[in-house]
Amino acid sequence: MDTDELTGKNINRRPRGRGLWLLLAMAVVIIFAAGIRLRLLDTPLERDEGEYAYAGRLILQGHAPYLHVYSMKMPGIFAVYAFILAVFGQTPAAIHLGLLLVNSAAIVLVFLLARRLYDSTAGVVAAAAFAVLSLSRYVQGLFANAEHFVILPVLAAFLLLLAAVERQKWYKFFIAGVLLGLAFVIKQHGAAFTLFALLYIGCCCIRRRPFLWKNSALNMLLFLVGCIIPVAITVLVLWRTQALAGFWFWTFEYARQHLTVPSLLGGPGRLASQAKQFGHSATWLCLLMVVGLSSLWWNKKAVRNVMFTAGFSVFSFLAVCPGFHFRPHYFVLLLPAAAVLAGIGAAAIIDVFARQKSGIISKLLPIILVVGSLFHAFSTQGHYLLMLDAVDVCRATYPLQLFPETLRVGRFIKEHSKRDDLIAVVGSEPQIYFYADRRSATGYIYMYPLMEPHPYALRMQEEMISEIETASPEFLVVVYNPVSWMVRPESEKMILSWAHDYPQKFYRMTGIIDVAADDSVSYVWDDAASDYRPRGDRYIFIYQRRRDNSN
Repeated sequence: MDTDELTGKNINRRPRGRGLWLLLAMAVVIIFAAGIRLRLLDTPLERDEGEYAYAGRLILQGHAPYLHVYSMKMPGIFAVYAFILAVFGQTPAAIHLGLLLVNSAAIVLVFLLARRLYDSTAGVVAAAAFAVLSLSRYVQGLFANAEHFVILPVLAAFLLLLAAVERQKWYKFFIAGVLLGLAFVIKQHGAAFTLFALLYIGCCCIRRRPFLWKNSALNMLLFLVGCIIPVAITVLVLWRTQALAGFWFWTFEYARQHLTVPSLLGGPGRLASQAKQFGHSATWLCLLMVVGLSSLWWNKKAVRNVMFTAGFSVFSFLAVCPGFHFRPHYFVLLLPAAAVLAGIGAAAIIDVFARQKSGIISKLLPIILVVGSLFHAFSTQGHYLLMLDAVDVCRATYPLQLFPETLRVGRFIKEHSKRDDLIAVVGSEPQIYFYADRRSATGYIYMYPLMEPHPYALRMQEEMISEIETASPEFLVVVYNPVSWMVRPESEKMILSWAHDYPQKFYRMTGIIDVAADDSVSYVWDDAASDYRPRGDRYIFIYQRRRDNSN
């Protein structure tokens, strides 16, 4: 049912018999998106997925994050992965199955949100647009990044919030706050949606007549209490597990250093590049979004909820902006708002033509336009989504990375080590720990913090070296790939020399994965690895500890 954002009055009623068509359309959208994801469940993990999976497994084993995994990511995503691993199994396919279910639920919530803001036609188009866009290579949508798990509670929260504002139900304000608190605990970017919710509640309270300040203050307080509860529980758990200090350092103190001036200077260029790619892959959907945005000023049905629709769009974009890094997967946070605008734009066009009395052709034209826009957005990536296998999809999404190769590294280590052996990866490839099912000898699972120009960099390098030398891991993996290190001219480089010298003293070469300039991959194991010389500039050395030496 479509309602005014302040009065709650019914805007229009759905004709009888239309419900079956809505269910059928939604079933087609969900099955279509799920079918593509189902075919690609075995896609190798990228590094963020590997980090979350490794930390999630440690949680299942009783180890707190930030003690054994040094990460600027919020702990909620580790808990989400722990749940997925516990329910579906500890494999890449299980992780992507969890994403499939979350994405399907998000498609339904996008439909419900657009239907409430405009009508059922807008809901179906928005759901279809979101399904297509969330598969996009340009937002790395097939990979289970934290943004997918943020938008699910965000969408549920805003549906509750719209109902709470309409009917003034105190418990809906509270539950909406809890959901937005969960979104923040999963990823810091979720705070943008909480800020929007606060502003929206405040504006609706001020505009409502009669103005009941006690009621408004209570609703606002309950919402804030709901937001705080997930954060408070997280802090309490981390305190009880002695991980609170590490959590504070990595997610706040170091994260503040991570938002560096160089990222600010390069932000506009990265944003322009992402916008160009996105616009090229979904040109006609983008035009529908523009129509949807403009309709907030000229379409009576859209105007009724202009405050929420415009605000949700603006703050969804702001959620992408922290640090001005504009990484592709950040834009998943923008997709629900973009899809809702596309849905409203499509429904507004259909409504305009429906009022014309020029025959069936004029009524079919807008429908053809909408369906064509969705088809165009999908067809630009048809080969990527339908023809490539799981490994090639990973390579196409991350062309300079060694993600498929790390799967072989992890399996080799697992086959040649004992369950309680420690290993160390000198590179930003935490998925190796997950594949190998072995604990890391160091909490440093990324090299990026060690290479960034901040006051902690040298100390971090010294700590990583000390932890590895003290633990004397069974296997040492050194990744030689520029994108796994991101070395800058001003980076501290002590660990680079150490990574070359240390293995020579205490380890023997037992494996080399070499990627040549033509992207052909060579796997060299055991004795053959000692005399092999890599042909390309991307390769992985696998060392095993010598038995005749000790450090």
